Amino acid sequence: MGYAPIVLASRSPRRSQLLAQIGIPHEVLAVDFDEARLHGEAPRQFVERLARDKAQHARAACGGTTPLLAADTIVVLDGEIFGKPRDEADAVAMLRALSGRSHEVMTAVAVCAGGTVRSAVSVSRVRFREIGEAECRAYWATGEPADKAGAYAVQGLGAVFIERIEGSYSGVMGLPLFETAQLLRGAGVPWWQGEGRR
Repeated sequence: MGYAPIVLASRSPRRSQLLAQIGIPHEVLAVDFDEARLHGEAPRQFVERLARDKAQHARAACGGTTPLLAADTIVVLDGEIFGKPRDEADAVAMLRALSGRSHEVMTAVAVCAGGTVRSAVSVSRVRFREIGEAECRAYWATGEPADKAGAYAVQGLGAVFIERIEGSYSGVMGLPLFETAQLLRGAGVPWWQGEGRR
């Protein structure tokens, strides 16, 4: 029994891998649009709006009726949003700020299907050990932090910084699978369709 694939409005290989993990065949559509934060917008509202806007922008770009999924992730420390670092100095500043402290990772997921957009936000707390500047620079030299919110990847080399996580590991990666599966089921998209099945 076959099902039409969904469209993943993200160029993130991690999100694609996570969808495949739960058996969701999908096509990838890269989306570029203004991701500026609105004045006075709280972090949670910001990340959820981005995911919803991305889904709607992708729907307008590709048309059709295939269910479409978009997501966005931010790192938040003391109300300040850490996106992707601009350069090495920015990455080092982020990592030093996160050093020895707990921060929040917020990932919003939005599913556009049947003319409606439904969304959910996963919030996890991540605790870093102390990180020195030399180690931050060595990590930057690996190339991994350049396109990651907060300048680190939980599933990659940056795992050595993390003392503990409270919440969704997949959410910290960039696609919380519990919330994603619930939203897709609500859109009539079953999981375990084959790609992630063993």
